[in-house]
Amino acid sequence: MNLPELGAFLRTRRDRIRPAEVGLPQGPRRRVPGLRREEVAQLAGLSADYYTELERGSAKNGVQPSTQTVAALARALRLNGDERDHLFRLAERPVPPSAHGPSAHVQPALLGLLDRLSNTPARVITDLHETLVENDLARTLLGRSPARRGPAASFVYRWFTDPRARGIYPPEDHGYHSRVFVADLRAVAARRGRDTEVTEMVAALRRRSEEFAALWDTHDVAVRRIDHKRIVHALLGVIELDCYNLLSEDGRQRLLWFTAPPGSPGAEQLELLSVVGTQELDVTESATR
Repeated sequence: MNLPELGAFLRTRRDRIRPAEVGLPQGPRRRVPGLRREEVAQLAGLSADYYTELERGSAKNGVQPSTQTVAALARALRLNGDERDHLFRLAERPVPPSAHGPSAHVQPALLGLLDRLSNTPARVITDLHETLVENDLARTLLGRSPARRGPAASFVYRWFTDPRARGIYPPEDHGYHSRVFVADLRAVAARRGRDTEVTEMVAALRRRSEEFAALWDTHDVAVRRIDHKRIVHALLGVIELDCYNLLSEDGRQRLLWFTAPPGSPGAEQLELLSVVGTQELDVTESATR
């Protein structure tokens, strides 16, 4: 393991991140433009002493960081795909394949934009509509995302298999959302090719939902980029909002954010969201899109 090269890479990645980008205060006495060593250690769940040794290239007895440690550092330093792979190689660890699903590494560009949308409900999801990260206003508007694995982590899968998932939209809008979800999923299936995750989900949905099977057989296809939604909120009633999608370069992740025209009832209801607070919600199912 090339400890000096590993340490230099960690240091340069640390220097480029501003504290506000990771939710830390700038502080009047900060002597470095980027993060401090102890802040990176905290974000990665490591001891400050251990991280300092790694960055200085002086890890005791040349002990290699574990795969879990390298992955944690990649997340803390918001590395992109190439940088993440480079870090694994410097640490002489097998480069893991890019994760999909709720455990996927959130793409730094989308995460950076999400951080700047503190006054707007926003979340990052996968192309199968699995929530990766969301801000407080998104949780207030849509409810907390359930901690699930496998197909059930996908809101699209839950939409066709769990009636409770549909409570986020008025009943008269359900047919429209079903069509949009299926057309979007077909676009994902075509882009991913013979991807096991997608083919198994489609097969399971065809078995479990006659509605899905009928819509899938229409072969309608459309990538979801912008939409107008009516969202049923437990305390504020029906909120009419515009939902925008920003897709990552590879199409596997999306940043969603919700807004409304100034002066509209939806805009006034969005202003109330921060007052309502997530603690007052009695919503167990998450919604997206």
